[in-house]
Amino acid sequence: MDIGKEHGQDMSFDALLQKVKQAEAALEANERQAAADWRQLKASWRELWTPGRIVIVGLLSGFLVGRAEPLKRATGGGTLQLVSALAGLFAGGSAQAAAGAADEAADTAQQTAAAVAPTAAMAQAAAAPQAPPGVSPETRQRILRQAGLP
Repeated sequence: MDIGKEHGQDMSFDALLQKVKQAEAALEANERQAAADWRQLKASWRELWTPGRIVIVGLLSGFLVGRAEPLKRATGGGTLQLVSALAGLFAGGSAQAAAGAADEAADTAQQTAAAVAPTAAMAQAAAAPQAPPGVSPETRQRILRQAGLP
């Protein structure tokens, strides 16, 4: 009787493992779908902001701010501060994108430099002035230091 009971527990444990695996697979599928939806939203958002639309929105918002906050009150007005803060927010987003691109370019430059460094060191050593035979080690070191080599 104990053997049957243990077998029943094993089956329920296997069933639980199967449920966990199904839940993990469903979660991964939902994550992939959310990432695809986010990429689509980002692409649509970027396509929406054409240069003409940006100019129109800028003119319209400038007109509305000018109507709501007369020039004489613009120096201490909250609306101008709000517009400035929003402009900084949008500029920060584009600056973040530019920083990401610069970081990627720096990584590429580092990888290229690492690949080229051994070849450059050999070329520099080959182009370095050589001391004639019979020169003392001190003189040889002085010549190498003057050439900028260690």
